Amino acid sequence: MKTYTDFLKIFSVLLLLSLSSCAINPVTGKKQLVLMSEAQEIAMGQQADPEVIAFFGLYEDPQLQEFITEKGNEMAAISHRPKLAYEFKIVDSPVINAFAVPGGFVYFTRGIMAHFNNEAEFAGVLGHEIGHVTARHSVIQQRNQLLGQIGLLAGVILVPELGRFVEPLSQGMQLALLKFGRDAERQSDELGVEYSSQIGYDATEMADFFETLERQQANTGANEIPPFLSTHPSPDERNATVEVLAQKWQEKSQLTDFEVNRDSYLRRIDGLIVGADPKQGFVENNAFYHPVLKIQFPVPTGWQHQNSPQQFQMAPAEGDAVMILTLASGANLEEAANAVLENYGLTLVESKKETINGMPAILMVADNVQEQATTIRVLSSLIQFEGNIYSLMGVTDVANFNSYQALFSRTIRDFKELRDSEKLNRKPDVLKIKTIPNSMSLEAAFRYYGMPAERFEELSLLNGMLLTDQVDKGMLIKVVGK
Repeated sequence: MKTYTDFLKIFSVLLLLSLSSCAINPVTGKKQLVLMSEAQEIAMGQQADPEVIAFFGLYEDPQLQEFITEKGNEMAAISHRPKLAYEFKIVDSPVINAFAVPGGFVYFTRGIMAHFNNEAEFAGVLGHEIGHVTARHSVIQQRNQLLGQIGLLAGVILVPELGRFVEPLSQGMQLALLKFGRDAERQSDELGVEYSSQIGYDATEMADFFETLERQQANTGANEIPPFLSTHPSPDERNATVEVLAQKWQEKSQLTDFEVNRDSYLRRIDGLIVGADPKQGFVENNAFYHPVLKIQFPVPTGWQHQNSPQQFQMAPAEGDAVMILTLASGANLEEAANAVLENYGLTLVESKKETINGMPAILMVADNVQEQATTIRVLSSLIQFEGNIYSLMGVTDVANFNSYQALFSRTIRDFKELRDSEKLNRKPDVLKIKTIPNSMSLEAAFRYYGMPAERFEELSLLNGMLLTDQVDKGMLIKVVGK
């Protein structure tokens, strides 16, 4: 029988053999252990891409898409891995973020596109994300650590036993949400400066955008900023480093004029949706409304919530319960009920047919017995409305079920058709690009265009400026409208 020491020796030999055939990093030129060929890396990205798109949805703006594809391809051509088949996409999320997965797939949220104030800012972040691809950071980080599929809901960490009921992140989304170490982020900053400078942009603007993100973090918390910012050293260090690197690239470049292109970028994003898009569903006054599906139900007071194309989740701060809305599979209520029991490994305790606000429904109490004799109890409802069957379930452990049962039941029984015309026809906020008629402060400009005072700070962030900054006659700024 082999001992632990024998296994350790065998592992060491295998590791040395692996190191002897390490891949060469395209950026550094050094050998590194990545345990994955380039073909495998590309295949991973090709598998991840449809999963990322399914999670977020694409943002439909052909002209803006054409712009990021053109600039992305131009930058990819001068990168350290020009032969990859890169793809650049805008995803339909208000969160300020950009990310990449292996193989050359790069994504920008509409939220980050709204917060750029010129092409140079965009180019710097584009170069940063391409840098993650060219330096194979995702592959290296996956070798070290892949995010676990914990139940994370808008800052609420669910107790582990409830995590299996929350939609797990696909492998593609896990790749998209990988957090890189500081060395990787520094290297991507350097590559962002290098790549954006090489295609003619002023990379010092990249540092200005990081300052905007730092203000956003201070206002809304770390969950609202991209991982490439949250894992990086202090903004002062980062901004100073980026500016020095940009100046060095400009000094050795044969170009004499580096582009910023503020006005042309702002005109490109005129009409871009900002914030939540009501057609995807929204929460207001402790209720969830979905204008497209024409449904509504209450959100318990104090509960946090998270909405995605696949499901709506809500949970109390304690994380000891969760309610989840999804579309159920099945040709009828009975099939849908059986599918829920099977999919979640539930044992039926009781079941009954009801009518909820004029809609046929099945209500079930069911248990899931987990390891260490922990029992999860579920109040599950299957509700049929306008060709869809909705699964709205409340989940907690059996010890807490009596405490939550009444709340679960009230929420389910108040599931109803949405008939409020104002909510059915709710329009999203969109960017409006305005020309300043006379020199004034940014705050005065917002007042001139009738913006509500409670949105001044948000709008100043969108413009990458302070309320006290002066804006000159003829200058373009962003405001919001319908």
